[in-house]
Amino acid sequence: MATAGRSSLLSSSSAGPTGALDSSVLEEEDGQNLWSTILSEVSTHSRSKLPCGKNVLVMGEVGSGKTTLVAKLQGVEEYMKGRGVEYLYFNVHDDDIDDHTRCNAWVLDGDLYHKGLQGVAVPVDAVGNTLLLITVDMSRPWNALDSLQKWAAVAREHIDKLRVSPETLRELEHRIVKQFQEYTEPGSGEDGTPQRRSDEEESILLPLGDNTLTHNLGIPVVVVCTKCDAISTLEKEHDYRDEHLDFIQSHIRNFCLQYGASLVYTSVKEMKNLDVLYKYLVHRLYGFPFNCPAQVVERDAVFIPSGWDNEKKIAILHENFQTLKIDDGFEDVIVKPPVRKVVHEKEIQAEDDQVFLVKLQSLLAKQPAVTPGRPVDTTTRAPSGSPRTSNRSAAANVANAMPQSGQTSEGVLANFFNSLLTKKTGTGGPGSPGGGNNTPGTVRKSGSKLGLSDVQAELDRISNRETDSDLPIANETPATDGQET
Repeated sequence: MATAGRSSLLSSSSAGPTGALDSSVLEEEDGQNLWSTILSEVSTHSRSKLPCGKNVLVMGEVGSGKTTLVAKLQGVEEYMKGRGVEYLYFNVHDDDIDDHTRCNAWVLDGDLYHKGLQGVAVPVDAVGNTLLLITVDMSRPWNALDSLQKWAAVAREHIDKLRVSPETLRELEHRIVKQFQEYTEPGSGEDGTPQRRSDEEESILLPLGDNTLTHNLGIPVVVVCTKCDAISTLEKEHDYRDEHLDFIQSHIRNFCLQYGASLVYTSVKEMKNLDVLYKYLVHRLYGFPFNCPAQVVERDAVFIPSGWDNEKKIAILHENFQTLKIDDGFEDVIVKPPVRKVVHEKEIQAEDDQVFLVKLQSLLAKQPAVTPGRPVDTTTRAPSGSPRTSNRSAAANVANAMPQSGQTSEGVLANFFNSLLTKKTGTGGPGSPGGGNNTPGTVRKSGSKLGLSDVQAELDRISNRETDSDLPIANETPATDGQET
């Protein structure tokens, strides 16, 4: 019994440390399971984050508004324009998972000299995550079609140079075709969700038209017509009508149909369709839901998503043609206006005040000095031979009536009246005894008296019976030509 008790005691004593060891092992296993759970949750959450490395390659002519458009999408008012290739971005935020990322935007210079820089923006491993955006300047619509074809050819050349594997390129092209065929119109419900397609409809895809996706680049293409606010200017200055605008739109939509591209008319100045463009870009790159329907009613706010358009819908525009024809060439209808030569006026620079005053002083110094004296008569004289004898006589009489030395004021007055009498008596008709204007060479003798004695007596009384020395001076008045007493 003692042995048994001892053995039981030993067993119990030996089991005590073993139980403590097992409990510690269980606690360590629980801790490892907790960390594994946390790591797995973090790993699962990281997989649900927005993908990074998405790119938008922007092409277009110089001055078509590429950088301004991307800056507006980014929400930046002030920006710097560069050369070659510019790097910008715009933020993308997902409210459902409370995550955000940045979408890279590479703006290629409008000069074809820099087209080789596409490799920096879109390397071979980033082709599947790239969207091509081509801008068209609607203030110069005569360049629209050539610009679209030129930049699409540049993108095609770059993708061919990347040497993408045939399997990858075929997969990318099939993805574009599938997206085009599976497009559904947004529903008419209040939430605007797209109409759901049944399993049978999803298995049946409509065939593409003869002019649809004939130039598949393998990447999504969006055509953005910028400066659409200039349409009103085209109507005023270049006499564009609705049929011209429909003609331009039909050709652009035919191009978009060939490349499976979307079409958006925007205006940064009037903030038109910028939100639609942003939502459509994140929809194509990140798979965000997009519920905006196509818009073809407003001529300056057109929006046509990829997969909506077809040749029959484009033919509706042709019904509005009155003077134009469908087969007319684009360059023949949308003619580039003649370039007006800008005449720059020569800029006149004003010289310094001190220099001007020095020149003026030198000119004044060269002029002859004016001597003080009798003023020069600047009145216009009549040509020779004109009958102004009576006027000369009156002027002479008035001159004789001016005051002379030694004469009093009464004598001046007497001479004045005397000159008037002389003029009156000398203005008779041509044949009258007193009118001798036409009889030259007759001069009144000095000291002769007038025939009107009573008037002379009155003058003598006014002059207070001047002395005998003054009378001859008063009576000596020049006679008019041909007058005798």
